[in-house]
Amino acid sequence: MNSASRPLPLASRRALFFLLPPLSVLLYLGLSYASGFIGFPLDDAWIHQTYARNLARLHQLAFIPGQPSAGSTSPLWTTLLTLGYLLHIDYHLWTYTLGAVLLGFNAWLAYRLTLTLWPGHPLAALLAGVFVALEWHLAWAAASGMETLLFSALALSVFVIAPERAVWIGLCVGASLLARPDGLTLLPFALARIFFSRPRDRRNLLAGLLGFGVVVLPYLAFNQWLAGSVWPNTYYAKAAEYALQRQAPLSTRMIQLGQLPFVGAQALLGPGIVWAAWRSSQARQWEAFLPIGWAITFIAAYIVRLPVTYQHGRYLMPVIPALVAAGAGGTAQWLNLHTPKPWLRILSRVWLAATGVLVIAFWLNGALAYMRDVRIIETEMVATARWINQNTPADALVAAHDIGALGYFGERRLLDMAGLASPEVIPFIRDEDRLRDWLTASGAEYLVTFPDWYPGLVRPLGPPIYSTHAPYSPQAGGENMAVYRWPIARP
Repeated sequence: MNSASRPLPLASRRALFFLLPPLSVLLYLGLSYASGFIGFPLDDAWIHQTYARNLARLHQLAFIPGQPSAGSTSPLWTTLLTLGYLLHIDYHLWTYTLGAVLLGFNAWLAYRLTLTLWPGHPLAALLAGVFVALEWHLAWAAASGMETLLFSALALSVFVIAPERAVWIGLCVGASLLARPDGLTLLPFALARIFFSRPRDRRNLLAGLLGFGVVVLPYLAFNQWLAGSVWPNTYYAKAAEYALQRQAPLSTRMIQLGQLPFVGAQALLGPGIVWAAWRSSQARQWEAFLPIGWAITFIAAYIVRLPVTYQHGRYLMPVIPALVAAGAGGTAQWLNLHTPKPWLRILSRVWLAATGVLVIAFWLNGALAYMRDVRIIETEMVATARWINQNTPADALVAAHDIGALGYFGERRLLDMAGLASPEVIPFIRDEDRLRDWLTASGAEYLVTFPDWYPGLVRPLGPPIYSTHAPYSPQAGGENMAVYRWPIARP
């Protein structure tokens, strides 16, 4: 990994980034299929599918038909999924294909970013792209049905597009907000990159802001018009629901969230990231520091605002490609496979081999995690939603916390206890007494939940009228989803 390393021919590099990502996705899907299930590893993926299906069929941005809402945190991802429904392509096939394509695009962008920042290390750039194509979090995300890789691709594009193309950089930042609201963290780093390229040309900065505003201002205005707030309902609902986690000591949150993007072979790139940050700041090469600075800022925002760690830290997955690019470039600064110094030569070769072994080991273990996640969602959320569809009246009013699969397969009127489709619940989202009053006043007929999520609500209801009894969630330390009959208020 030194300056004498020669890259593969362009055609070979393209073939590598074209073949490896589908291989990653197929491994994960194949193992899940072999276990008896094909689906998505989290319920939120079904929220996107429900929005996309309704947009295609009813021409409404609505989770519940007839009730347009600004509940989707990723209208750009919803739009891409909608294309599959309009083209009458099986939604599984379309969604997995999008994921594989985006994984390949992330790998290519990571390669380009590393090559741009460290042009003397083409082999390091190539390995960074391969690393991203096989990184287990990103392979999981590619098959998850979520917007994660769309967002990370837009983030990488901000640091790869030539800074002279300020409008395009601004457009990418704006589009990232349509993929996830936390794309706003990219704006100061995008503007800094534009500024450092031409510090005396304010027109370039204005062009970047123009590109950003063209996308974002209509989006914020649409949310304000539809829901009375500039951000999606889910943004406020998540902040309210997980307010308790913000009470943990800051040091605890820093440790818990800070380690999540490094669970995998990228832990061995940590020293390279530190080295790259130090060298670039010492040399005032801010171009190389900006992706690292953005990743740190992004993680810090979650530590402060939404310190949750579930689903393998999926909220922090978008920073992994940028960290890999920085780590590969930084590691290449000191790694030398052919140095006459025996200790450095041995260390370099062991370090490189260990990184490769860990990439493959975590890639395979991630496939097992994906398989377990999918079968839990299929045997709990999806199974319960199908039961609701087959065993309740067509006009039944169902209250639930996880509404993704319920919205897609249940096809019943819903009261959303998580606040996405029922934003009025956000002010008392964790207050079970007020939730009880709200459910009764709203005319709820059924309650769908995991019993220990709302013990104060389910305890007086007696035994559930349905429980999945599937073994997979209890094996993972959880419990079975249940359906309760909610008492109707008497006149």
